Amino acid sequence: MGLFSEIFVWWRGQTMGTRLFTMRKGVFVGEDEQGNKYYEEKKPRYNGIKRRWVIYNGEAEASRVPPDWHGWLHYTFDEPPTVAPFKIKEWEKEHVPNQTGTPNAYRPSGSLYRSGQRPEATGDYEAWQPK
Repeated sequence: MGLFSEIFVWWRGQTMGTRLFTMRKGVFVGEDEQGNKYYEEKKPRYNGIKRRWVIYNGEAEASRVPPDWHGWLHYTFDEPPTVAPFKIKEWEKEHVPNQTGTPNAYRPSGSLYRSGQRPEATGDYEAWQPK
């Protein structure tokens, strides 16, 4: 990542401020399969809780955080997945990033983006009238 984008472009990863904060106060905790890196503060804050954060590998998209790391970031789990691995059930599917705004986004039937044609009205709808 270039110096210019690290100073001004926050949505493509860490900024210069985040880099400095991470170097000064952060401890590397682990990395997920997508290359996102997770950190925790060295010292707890006044309330005894250590701040946790992620540095994305690429575009900063929250749906790219796997469930095990999401639970750790939001204090659902005390131990990170590197210490206490998340037990994956056989019915769980692989992570799929958020598709909103892409050609793969969900388009229900009747959507103008799906076919360009709305279905004909069936006549079974009655508008509400105040009495």
